[in-house]
Amino acid sequence: MACEMPSLSSNTSNSSYYPGSQCRCAQNGALTLPVAAKKFPIVKQVKFGALDTYVTGGTNGNGNGPIVVLLHGFGAPGDDLVALARFLNLPPSVRCIYPMAPLKPALGIPGARAWWQLDLEQISRDQARGKGRNIQEVPKGLSEARTALLSCLTEIHQSWDVPYEKIILGGFSQGAMLACDTVLRSLGSIAGLILMSTTILAIDEWKPLMDTRKGLPLFQSHGTEDPILPFQTASTLRGLFYSAGLDITWQEFVGGHEIPPIVLRELGRFIRKCLGGELEFPE
Repeated sequence: MACEMPSLSSNTSNSSYYPGSQCRCAQNGALTLPVAAKKFPIVKQVKFGALDTYVTGGTNGNGNGPIVVLLHGFGAPGDDLVALARFLNLPPSVRCIYPMAPLKPALGIPGARAWWQLDLEQISRDQARGKGRNIQEVPKGLSEARTALLSCLTEIHQSWDVPYEKIILGGFSQGAMLACDTVLRSLGSIAGLILMSTTILAIDEWKPLMDTRKGLPLFQSHGTEDPILPFQTASTLRGLFYSAGLDITWQEFVGGHEIPPIVLRELGRFIRKCLGGELEFPE
């Protein structure tokens, strides 16, 4: 996911605020933004547990309502998804939190982050041979990433006194894999799960856990021409969740590994519904 985001200070003080500017996305970037949007939200940096995060909400970064936590993908900078808050038409009390992955992959891309490392050369060789990803694999580093995320969520829950029933967790690509793994294995009640352009991991472990999430609201989106994480595998994941009884909102689109305007619109509707009904905000 390649996107030029507003320049943010490296100062991670909890009291540091950064007014944003327009987001300019690369042609092949994942975040495809509509022309018209709300003014870029004020962002502050806060450390929760083991993770540094960016926070938006209200008019000054200090909302007092439910929380949406979104995890960026492999190789993206920590602030990669911050611009989403401009396009979701959420009530001003809702806070959006964007944790920064702790690892720095050797990609030669300034600011690139990862939840766990990937062997990109091996993935490339497998793709050249027509070999798909191993959906049985439990990636090395997944457990450590989950532990770090849980420490973040626990501190959000405790320090901001927000019940898990008012927290939605999700992400894009690798971040969505981690969100899914964490919800299946570790969290109790939660308001909803968001999976954008992701795939199946650890299927032998995930599948029996899905039945414990019957009725959970799930938003899943995927491009039919995704060259990185195939559409068919995402469709298989949707089928597994459907069989387990999750309440699925599915949004496919003609496109690649990205977040187009139709996904932003439907994601905003999903979040508003999860957090208290179909609130009236202009589309």
